[in-house]
Amino acid sequence: MARVRVRLGNWNRLNRKWEHRVSMMKTMVTQLLEKERIRTTLAKAKTLQRYADKVITLGKQGTRDAWVEASGIVRTDRELHKLFTQMALRYRERSGGFTRLVRAGWRERDAAPVAFVELVDRVGELRPASPPVPRPNPFSVRSWVQQQLGQPVREPSPLLPPAVQQYLRDENRLAARSASVAQLGDGRS
Repeated sequence: MARVRVRLGNWNRLNRKWEHRVSMMKTMVTQLLEKERIRTTLAKAKTLQRYADKVITLGKQGTRDAWVEASGIVRTDRELHKLFTQMALRYRERSGGFTRLVRAGWRERDAAPVAFVELVDRVGELRPASPPVPRPNPFSVRSWVQQQLGQPVREPSPLLPPAVQQYLRDENRLAARSASVAQLGDGRS
């Protein structure tokens, strides 16, 4: 019987062993953070885009754990600091899509497809970025009802759907209970 090799994951192997591939991606991510635009083959560019977006997301998190994880990928302290300061501020409104891939024809010597990978929202980018999509506010039944009625809601109206009426009643009970607990706490002092 013939052996079948199972390919785990959806990462492109780039005709390199695992250690070489990971090392190359770490170097390319560091170069991208430093120069903000690099030119490479299309296959490497697509893989680099995934790595870079994950690293920038770590920079946006700004936690100690994110710093430790990113320091295992970004090779220089200068670029690591830039990631957690400049990049985090630049992309605070974006939830993804921090990099752009722009095809740039073919390389002369071997006709390999070439592309630029660049960070969006930077000075001198090849193509201006579309504005970040604003994040919607969390859904609130009370604010929606107030917006529809044009006035604050004290008691649920019989014109509202039954589920909304019940939600507003429960919310009023919780507000009254928390107010009475706060008054009891003030009286004991």
